[in-house]
Amino acid sequence: MATERNLKIRRAREHRPGQAYGPRVYVDAMTTPQPLHSIGELARRTEAAGFSGLLFTETGRTAYLNAAVASQAAPGLDLSTGVAVAFPRSPFVTAASAWELQEATDGKFRLGLGTQVRTHVVRRYGAEFERPGPRLRDYVLAVKACFSAFRTGKLDHHGEFYDLDFISPQWSAGPIDAPDPKVDIAAVNPWMLRMAGEVADGVHVHPLGEPGYIARHVVPKVAEGAAKSSRSASDIAIIVPVMTIVGDTDEERAKERELVRASMSFYGSTPNYAFIWDEAGFEGTTARIREKQKAGDFKGMAAQITDEHIATFVTESTWDGLADALVAKYGDTATRVVLYNALADPERIERYGAVARSISTG
Repeated sequence: MATERNLKIRRAREHRPGQAYGPRVYVDAMTTPQPLHSIGELARRTEAAGFSGLLFTETGRTAYLNAAVASQAAPGLDLSTGVAVAFPRSPFVTAASAWELQEATDGKFRLGLGTQVRTHVVRRYGAEFERPGPRLRDYVLAVKACFSAFRTGKLDHHGEFYDLDFISPQWSAGPIDAPDPKVDIAAVNPWMLRMAGEVADGVHVHPLGEPGYIARHVVPKVAEGAAKSSRSASDIAIIVPVMTIVGDTDEERAKERELVRASMSFYGSTPNYAFIWDEAGFEGTTARIREKQKAGDFKGMAAQITDEHIATFVTESTWDGLADALVAKYGDTATRVVLYNALADPERIERYGAVARSISTG
C-alpha cells in the first residue's frame, strides 16, 4: 500500500496537465443537505462534472433523505453520509436506512457516523451522550449486527449500551444483492482513531486535519486499531476533507481565502481540537479564537487565522496546479479526498470536477 501511495506522489511531481494519473484516487465533493426538490439536479451536475462521489454532512436537514434522492438522480455516484449524527437514532433505524441506500445505489453507499457534541445531542436531540467514544463503538457494532440480521433473520447484539435480540420477517428489510454498507466514523483524538481502525471500515478526518496531523496521529492510530482486530490497515479507508483556495490571480483567490479563514475559525473554536493547532506550530490558537467568540466578535475570530495557518491547513493553487497539489499533499495517506468547498460556487463545479476527473481516471 505504501509503495502504491508513494507512486502517486512521484507521478504527481512528474505529471503534465491533461495527462492521466496512475493508480486511482477517489475525489468526492461535500455538501450540506439541500431541499429535496433541488438535490437531484446538484447530484446530476456533480456526477457529470467528474467527481467520484457526493458526501452529505448532516446539519439542519437529514443526510439520508438527500442521499436517497441523489441515488435516483445520479446512479453513478458513490454516496455517503459524512457524517450523520448517530445517537439520536437507534442503531436499528440507522442500519435500516443505510441498508435501503446500499440497495438503491447498487452497493455504492457508505454510512458515515459521528457523535456530534454534548450540547447538540442532549439539548437539541434529547438523546444520551455519556461516554461518547465507547458508546459510538458499541453503536457501530450494533449497526453491523443489524446488517447481519437482515440477511440471516437472527439479531444478536449485547453491548455496553445497546441490547438487540429481536427481529421478525415483517420488520426486516431482508437480503439485498449488494455487500453490507461500509461503516465509517468521524474521529479526531487518538482513542477514537484506534477505535475506528478496530471496528469501523473507515475514518472521516476532521477538516482541520493537515498532513502532519494525519501522519502523526491518523495513520498510526488507525493501524494500531486494525492490528487489534487482526485486520490490515489498508482495509480502513482514510477519508480526508480538503479546504481549497483556487484561482489564477490573487484577486480570484482573495474572496475564497476569507471564506476559508472564517470556516477554519469556526472549527478551531472547539477545545478538543486545540492540540491540532498546537502541534502544527500555532500554539494558543483555540484560546484566542474562543476569546473572540465569547465576545460575539466573529470577524475577530476569523482574524486569528493568519496566512501562515492557511498555508499549512489549506491547499491553495492555480487551476492547472490543483490536481498535482492535492495528490502530492494527500496521496501518501488518503483513500478518498473530499473537496470541502467545491460545490459552494455553482459556476465552478465543472472546473473542480475536471480536476477530480484528472486525478481519478487512470
